[in-house]
Amino acid sequence: MQDVADNEEQLVVAQPVADDELVAAEVAQPHGEPCAACGCPVEPNDKFCPACGTPHEVKEAAKKKAEAKQSIKRYFHCETCGANVSIDPQELSYVCPFCDSTYVVEYSPEVSGRQLPEFVIPFRVTPEMAMEKFRAWIKGNDWYRPGDLHMAKIEDKLRGVYLPFWSFSMLAESRWSASIGEYWYKTESYTTMENGKMVTKTRRVQKTEWWPLSGRHHKYYSGYMISASKGLTQADADRIKPFSLLAAKRYEPYFLAGWAAEEYQMEIAEAQKICYEEFYRREQTNIRQFLPGDTSRSMVVKTEFSYENSDLYLLPIYLLTYRYNDKVYRFLVNGQTGLINGDKPVSWKRIWGAVGGGVGLLILFVLIILLIAAMMK
Repeated sequence: MQDVADNEEQLVVAQPVADDELVAAEVAQPHGEPCAACGCPVEPNDKFCPACGTPHEVKEAAKKKAEAKQSIKRYFHCETCGANVSIDPQELSYVCPFCDSTYVVEYSPEVSGRQLPEFVIPFRVTPEMAMEKFRAWIKGNDWYRPGDLHMAKIEDKLRGVYLPFWSFSMLAESRWSASIGEYWYKTESYTTMENGKMVTKTRRVQKTEWWPLSGRHHKYYSGYMISASKGLTQADADRIKPFSLLAAKRYEPYFLAGWAAEEYQMEIAEAQKICYEEFYRREQTNIRQFLPGDTSRSMVVKTEFSYENSDLYLLPIYLLTYRYNDKVYRFLVNGQTGLINGDKPVSWKRIWGAVGGGVGLLILFVLIILLIAAMMK
């Protein structure tokens, strides 16, 4: 059994299709001038060929214009949620896109001392497309939406923001031990009372035979994106995942021209601990799925991580945050795939009114049936 456990990779033939692969199928393929080395299309702003890595000349005029536009930014710190965001200088007033607060102060980006991102995934969903998605979403089941929810004021709050995410890849090597159980069945006799008499019957009873087993397991993990945003929690970020990392570009300032962007607030060491926990959980799941037998118990897994690599990404997300009755609601759009999620305020008066109306109709129907039955007697 030890040798079988050591050769897991040879036994696992088919795996479910990963979410990233499904999303990758929806992402637009590279287009532009063919690479001189391999012929793969290279987009105008890419410095390298996505297929072979050959350097590609970026048109300097367009690049310098975009970089100049991006370099002129205003930087705000939200005193309510703690987010640090860069915005277009033409915005005269600013409301935090994460908590809808106006308690923001301007600051200088040199003070933060943050490292630059390594990669950025550009927006593919336009603001107009995001707005249409919001309007269609908010209209769904609008019968229970409060009548005093002013849509015009809410729509103005939609913002496209590049949010920071840490990504880690690492090799997990584990030693594990567990008790493996196999089911077998035994026919037993028992007595029971039927029609006032004791009768003897038989039944098939499941039994479990246990034996110890141990082995090794290793797997390379990657692609888990950890939100480094102060305003967007990991739970909220997971609601609009996944992103296709195959579409990522090497970071250049001109990618952010015209968009807001948040600086990362979670340090890499803290994100690394979260990643360890996630990959350790995945390692346990993979080992448990590999175990032979019908069931298992008392599994112990000791894992060491090595060959670690980390990257800081900027991911495109549309945020629409608004307040209703002093409660914050949020609508999210994945700026790459268009996946949406959000929360709506509920009018309990309308809901209870609908419930009361339904109960009233039911009572009226019962009364009519009783009346007809009485008239037929």
